[in-house]
Amino acid sequence: MKVTEKCDVYSFGVLAMEVIQGKHPRDFLSQILDSSANMNMELGDMLDPRLPFPSLEVQNKLISIKEVALLCLEVNPESRPTMHIVAQLL
Repeated sequence: MKVTEKCDVYSFGVLAMEVIQGKHPRDFLSQILDSSANMNMELGDMLDPRLPFPSLEVQNKLISIKEVALLCLEVNPESRPTMHIVAQLL
C-alpha cells in the first residue's frame, strides 16, 4: 500500500463519522464496503444516542458533513476528493 494524501482524506472521513456517531465507525465502514445502500442511511440512525436530537438547522449541517465524509471513505483512493476540495465542501 502506498501512503498518499488520499490516506489522510480517508482518515478524515473516519474521524468525521466517529464524531457524528460518538464511536469508531467500524461496523459502518464494513457495511460501506459491502453495499452502497448505506449511503442513504437516515441521520437519526447514525447519531450518538447519548446526545439530544439536534435541531433542523444542525441536522442539515450534519447531513452535509456526512455526505463529505462518505466521499472521503470511497474504497478507490483515486475516487476520493483532495483535502482542498473537502475544505471547500465543508
